[in-house]
Amino acid sequence: MMTPALAAAREHAASMPLDQLDPATVQYFADGVELPYFERLRRDDPVHHAVSPWAGPYWSITRYQDIMHVDTHPALFSSEWGYGGITLFDPPPEEQLPMFIAMDAPKHDEQRKAVQPIVAPANLATMEALIRERTIKVLDSLPRGETFDWVDKVSIELTTLMLATLFDFPVEDRRLLTWWSDVSTMNKRINPDALDPAERMAELGKMLGYFTRLWNERVNAAPGNDLVSMLAHNPATRNMTPLEYMGNLVLLIVGGNDTTRNSMTGGLLALHQHPEQWAKLRANPKLVDSLVPEIIRWQTPLAYMRRTAVADSEVGGKLIRRGDKVAMWYLSGNRDDTAIERPDDFIVDRARPRQHLSFGFGIHRCVGNRLAEMQLKILWEEILVRFPVIEVVGEPVRVRSTFVRGFTRLPVRIAA
Repeated sequence: MMTPALAAAREHAASMPLDQLDPATVQYFADGVELPYFERLRRDDPVHHAVSPWAGPYWSITRYQDIMHVDTHPALFSSEWGYGGITLFDPPPEEQLPMFIAMDAPKHDEQRKAVQPIVAPANLATMEALIRERTIKVLDSLPRGETFDWVDKVSIELTTLMLATLFDFPVEDRRLLTWWSDVSTMNKRINPDALDPAERMAELGKMLGYFTRLWNERVNAAPGNDLVSMLAHNPATRNMTPLEYMGNLVLLIVGGNDTTRNSMTGGLLALHQHPEQWAKLRANPKLVDSLVPEIIRWQTPLAYMRRTAVADSEVGGKLIRRGDKVAMWYLSGNRDDTAIERPDDFIVDRARPRQHLSFGFGIHRCVGNRLAEMQLKILWEEILVRFPVIEVVGEPVRVRSTFVRGFTRLPVRIAA
């Protein structure tokens, strides 16, 4: 859907000198016009050296196969905090939180295994009925004939209820999880409304205090089927430092919140913008199975992951030096027509809908991908039996971030 803003961005992207093109410009994302800049880079400079005013110099990887190469060679491209972690900004030591996504093997593998049972097939099967029950309750409570915010009433509410279940967290306090997720991904350098770094760490300290109480209850009880208990009882994680515990909490909260929440909103917006696809879905509700991965590809809720080269190597014909930052733009790889057919079209019956990069690849592939897909599948199954249409009645407000690609507001209306 080519809006005037997107058309202007495409013209700007096509005409600007390549050496001035920095795809990690936060205003592009805040305005929802980032895609033309990646289109230009895929065509003219797919392994592009950029300089960001807030993140410094880095390599921008925009084609599907090059991203796959970086993601599947962790011995060459590190996630370790010691090299800078997984986002383009290099935080000072007092803001660094060790977490297993920002670790290399073998420690990464050991800590990841501690929480993997939460999404084992048997556990997912057990959770399915609860997710459906809550989804039905939330959808049936939505106002009719008046404008409301889909992000708050549906996307945040459903994902926060799910997080409370995964952590066995007091349901009455569940919105704390939303707040801590938002705090975790704040960056004052690109968002003037974000907390100052010291305030941000103080808020995460409150999160640690709350979860430490839960840890102390569960470490002295029989092993339970929740994330806190799994961390407390697993040999790889039971002796974590408080900072490691904080870091892994941030990872699990953001991973379970931002990605699913923004796909829930992005999917509704995509179907609103493509009414012929919504009509196709209504005519054949079984297409939900291919709709879900198409939404996740289309939205790409985490726009990129950063790695750091630990040795000189070549990517796409360019020499990446040891110590260089590399941004794998999953968002761009998901629009690469050399790997995905008609990538700029939203297609609910796409033949190969799972051929996307949104979950990453290799050792860091998203641990909760099947749970995210199940939540979205249930949501759309229940929407389709209730609402012939959900009307988007205003412009979305987007997250001011180059990392989390999401929404803070989407005004909608359901007919009375």
